[in-house]
Order: sequence, then C-alpha cells, then structure tokens
Amino acid sequence: MTSFTATGPRRERSSFKDIAHLKNLGVYFRRYALVLSISIIGMLVANIMSAIVPLLMKTGIDSLADPEIEPDIIMPAIAIAVIVIVRFFVFVVTRRIMRRVSIAVAYDLRKRMFNHIQYQGAAFFTRFSTGDLMSRTINDISMIRMVVSFGWVNIISFFFTVGTGIYFMATLSPSLTAWVVLPLPFVAVIGFMMARAMFPYYRDQQEAMAAVTEFTQENLNGIRTIQAMAQEEQEIKRFSAISTHYAQMVYRATRFNAWLGLVMPVLTSASPVIIIFYGGQLVLSGEITIGTFTAFFSYMMMVVWPVRMIGMSLSMFTAAAAGTQRIFEVLDFEQEIKDSPIADLPTRTAGHLAFRNLTFSHPGAARPTIDGVSVDIKAGETIAILGRIGAGKSTLLRAVVRLIDTPRDTVFIDGIDVCDYPVQELRRIATMIPQDPFLFSTTLRENLTYDDPGRDDAELWDAADAAGLASTVHEMTHGLDTIVGERGQTLSGGQKQRATLARGLVRNAPILLLDDCFSAVDTETEDRILSGLARLRNDKTTVLISHRVSTARHADRILVIDNGHIAESGTHDELIELGGYYADLAAVQSDQDEDRARKSRLLSNLDDSDVIEQAVEVTS
Repeated sequence: MTSFTATGPRRERSSFKDIAHLKNLGVYFRRYALVLSISIIGMLVANIMSAIVPLLMKTGIDSLADPEIEPDIIMPAIAIAVIVIVRFFVFVVTRRIMRRVSIAVAYDLRKRMFNHIQYQGAAFFTRFSTGDLMSRTINDISMIRMVVSFGWVNIISFFFTVGTGIYFMATLSPSLTAWVVLPLPFVAVIGFMMARAMFPYYRDQQEAMAAVTEFTQENLNGIRTIQAMAQEEQEIKRFSAISTHYAQMVYRATRFNAWLGLVMPVLTSASPVIIIFYGGQLVLSGEITIGTFTAFFSYMMMVVWPVRMIGMSLSMFTAAAAGTQRIFEVLDFEQEIKDSPIADLPTRTAGHLAFRNLTFSHPGAARPTIDGVSVDIKAGETIAILGRIGAGKSTLLRAVVRLIDTPRDTVFIDGIDVCDYPVQELRRIATMIPQDPFLFSTTLRENLTYDDPGRDDAELWDAADAAGLASTVHEMTHGLDTIVGERGQTLSGGQKQRATLARGLVRNAPILLLDDCFSAVDTETEDRILSGLARLRNDKTTVLISHRVSTARHADRILVIDNGHIAESGTHDELIELGGYYADLAAVQSDQDEDRARKSRLLSNLDDSDVIEQAVEVTS
C-alpha cells in the first residue's frame, strides 16, 4: 500500500508490468472471441459509415459554393440520413452485444471466485478476510468487466478510427494532414504515461474500499458484543477513520483522473488551431475548396476525439489491471487440501479409526500442535478426549476430515489413508460438528436438512429428539419451519448447539466427531443428549471432545491430551485411580464429600491454573 509522509501520500512509480496483469484475462477473450469479434466488426462498420458522411457533406457544400457545379444537396442529404439510421442500428446492436459480454464475464469471474473460495483452508482465510473477499468479488470484478467488453473494443476502434481519419485527410490535403497529425503522437504518449501512473492510485482505492467492507462486515457480526460493552461510539469513530481514508484515496484517484481530463483537451487543441489558420489560408489561396475544408475539419475531429479520450480509455485499463491483480491474488492461491483419491474404495464403512504417529504443526507455531499421537479406535467405540486449552484436541478431529492438510500415512479409516479418500466422500463418512455452532438464516428444517433437503420429517424428529431439541421445537409457533435468523440469532447458545448437533446426527455417518458440542447446555439436557447418542449410535464410532467429566465418563475410553501428546488413556474408573490430570479435573467438578478436600487443595494451588481454567469454563 502507498506509504504516507507528513505532506501526504507518496506517489509510487508504476511500470508496464502493472498493466501486464491484464494478461490473466486472456481466457475470457478466448471464451467470447466470436462475440467480441462481431462487436469489433460492428464498430468498424459504424466507423466506416461515419467516415463517408464528411465526403457527402463535401459534395453538397462544393455544389453550393461553386457556381460552375450544379447544386446537388438532395442525394447527399438522403445518403447521410440512410447512413445515420443504419449506423444507429449497427451501433445499438454492437453495444448490446458488448454489454451482454460484460455481464457474462462478471458472472463467470464471480462464479470462479466463489467456487475457488469454497475449497480453501485455514491459511487462505487467515490471509484474506471475509470483507476483503467481498470487496474483490464485487468492486474489482466490476472494473474488470468494463475492460473485457468495452476496453479492448475501444482500443481497436481507436486505431481504426485514427487510421481511417488520417487516410481520408491525406486524400484531401497531404500538406495540411502533415501539420495536423504532427502533435498527435506526442499527445498520445503523454496520455499513456499519465494513465499508467494511475495504477497505484486505483489499487490503493480498492484496498481502502476492501478495508471499509471488512470493518463493516466484522462490526455487524459482532454487534451484540459491541452493544453489550457499550462501545457504539468507539466503533463509530473507528469507522469514521477508515471511511475517511477511503474517501481520501478516492479523491486522490479522482483528482489525478481530472488532471488527465484537463490536459488532453488542451494538448489536442493544437490541431483545430492549425486547421483554422493553415487550412483557411489554403481555402483563400484556392488550393482546397470550402467543402474540402469542412470535410477535413470533420476528419480531424474524428482523429482528435479518440486521441483526446485515449487517456480515459487507458485509465479504464489501469483500473482493470489493479482489479485483476487483486482478483488473481485470490485465484492463484494454491488449494491446501488436494484430492488424490484411489480407485478402489470399500462400499461399506465400518468406522475403524486409527492414528499412527500423527504429528502436525500449524504455520508459525513454536512447537507441534500434535506430536506423535497413535490411537486405535475400534468400529462402534465411543471415545472422549479431554485436555487443557490449546492441547491439540480439535486439531486431532480436523485431521480426520482433512480440515487441515493431514500428513499422509498418519490417519486411517478402515485401514485406508484418509488422504486417499475423495474429500467430499471422506466428510460424508466422517461427520464433524464444530465447536462454534453456525446456522444459516433460513428455517430450522432447512438447516437440519442442509446436506439432503429431501429427508423425511421422521428422520428430523428422531435426530432432534436425540439432540435434546425436540421439546424446544414443539414450543415454537411454526415448529421446524421457524426462521432462525442470521447465524441463528433468534435461538439461545444452547439451542444453537443442539440444532447443530441434530444436523450432524441426521446424517447417520459411520464416524461422528463432536468438538465440545455440549458446552452451552445444562447437565440435565446433557444427560438426555448422551442417552440419545447411545440410542442412535450404539453400533457406530463416536469421538467427542469435552471439558466435563460428566460427559466423558459415559465413553468407552477416555484420552487426555497434553501438549500434543496422549498423557492418559483408559476408562473413567481407571483414570480416577491413576490420580493424574483427569482425576484432578473430576475432583474440581465434583460435589461429593470425599472430593471436597482435594478440590479445595487444587483450587488453592495457583500453579495448577489449567485445571481451574477447565472447571471455570465448564461452570460458565
């Protein structure tokens, strides 16, 4: 981004490589080559018709000005009228075609952007925020579509119009043409250099717009937190600062563009002056007729006008180049999770899940998040995972469904490496319910049937009952057809968690991964949910993360993760007897008399803050 000094923004130097970003749009020129060719031909035909009109005017004017020539104004007038009408229809059809192409290009680019984003991972969304992606998808593509349809056609039309005008001027008066054309190359070069210099201005303007969009999107998503902490005025001040910066970037680009619009007419004014003085002398000396002078002036305007507008046309390319750079920063981002499926996959999944020396480090982390974890989970087994915050519990589950780039030969389902499954198939047989409950702003029914809208109500009610949601739905006026609002804002935290759980349960996947899905429900509801899980999934594999001993004790086995390692493993009774982390956590969360002395000792031990943190989280 442009750096700032005490006197304002420092102007960056742009180069031809900035405009070269447009080469990435070549695929769209090839895709719509036929339609664009028709548009170009239509524009050229319209320009040829425009070039004939001055000759007809010359014929009519000379017939009136020269007594020796019989007046001839009817045929030129009729011919001009016919040309104007035909040119009008050609121009309308051509422009309509170009507009349709511009809409198609914007449509294709937005689809390509959206499709590309759908398959990206954590590193992508760490680099690009939601607001920034929205700005690129809307504003930058709008700049690109103009140059794809109108920009190249205008450039081709520019060369053809200038060439046609100079040709006809040369046939009328070679000497006058030489004087008129002499300053035009200089004017065109100045216009090109000024337009090229606009690249950093347009780029900074688009980045400032992205900052405004990003801030607004984040602010609206967090509006409840803002209001709860009475920070409305502070957010208004922050928005004012960001929007002011955007306004400054727009003003800077507009001011430079305005200078371009002022300089070009001044530079091109030399040609009309030459025609009036030198061409007038030629008329007075009898070297050219008044009709020739009039036609020549018309051809001069035909040449000068596109030269005068070359800066504006090039500024369109400059803006599109800036937009193209930002768009292809996203499109060129390599997909983290790549499919490399094998041909032969089992028709039925038993649900045997195995981790073999799994080690994984997040980018920039000081140590591995998971370090050498090996666990064998039998089909139909229920496993509970506990551990301190940041111990690597969620990463372990994400490795199963490849929400991270799972190392090869480390995670297996029924003996097959998860990297050999198609990602879509992998996430069908292993359903993960994330810790953060998310609901779409539609009906509860559509949320529960998100992956398969054709599901029967009986399946939905069965899953809702198992998730402890059925009684809540019955209390709603519209039942399953209740609109839950954006991100499920009409529901409480516990209701959203249960709705998310029901959405996962209804899939009846061979493997179910629950990432702390009971944190917002009370113990009574938790017991009801655990009973529902036991009923629905008595023969299927379930792995759940929890901070509650009351949840974990129902599992077949309990794993305690500490600093990426498995520190403890066993049943509830075995781990209590072990007297380690799990036993301490159980004592902190227990109200039994025999645990109170141990609980008091643990709570008074400030060094054991992690256990206390777990207890506080469960309590909250």
